[in-house]
Amino acid sequence: MMNKLEVDSVLLEYGSRRILSDVYLKCETGKVSGLLGRNGNGKTSLMNIIFGSLIPNSKSVRFNEVSVPKAYATPGLLAYLPQFNFIPASLTLKRVFTDFDLDYSTFEKHFPEFKSKYQSRVSGLSGGQRRLLELYVVMKSKSKFLLLDEPFSHLSPLMIGVIREHLEEEKKNKGILITDHLYRHVIDAADDLYVLADENVHLVKQMADIERLGYAHLDH
Repeated sequence: MMNKLEVDSVLLEYGSRRILSDVYLKCETGKVSGLLGRNGNGKTSLMNIIFGSLIPNSKSVRFNEVSVPKAYATPGLLAYLPQFNFIPASLTLKRVFTDFDLDYSTFEKHFPEFKSKYQSRVSGLSGGQRRLLELYVVMKSKSKFLLLDEPFSHLSPLMIGVIREHLEEEKKNKGILITDHLYRHVIDAADDLYVLADENVHLVKQMADIERLGYAHLDH
């Protein structure tokens, strides 16, 4: 089933500083939408607005044309990977996979370094392993849409390669929105690409737009 997420008419101000103005962005089943932007331009704020945990001055967030101001309160609609670690360090991996109703053997098949860690606590993982664990359980959730904030941070190139394969598989049934400062991975993974600049979101129609909007200089 095709599903569509749209956010528009977003206005976000902190005091006299305007962060976002008249933003429009679309994400739909079968596509990875990439969001690029310089630090402090409002990428994480926009994801929190879509998720419903940040209330801006104005917004319209719609799922299949129906307004959903607090997406996090609707089960099965939207899963969010924040920049920070969200799984308690005291939990075992067994508990995590039980809570998320996921099969651990499938996980360790793709990531053999976890073979002996089923009974281990999250606190015993490296930074990259912990990030991978959190990304995996969010990515494999039964939600219709995924918001992934800095999913590639702390991951090895090998891990990123495997995650890219999983994203291709997951997008068959989900809409996925990604932002990451490792922008080349975002560009490679994205079917649609947006750049957040000058308080607004711009759809990239050609790679030259990324340079024109002042985000990055790409080698040709």
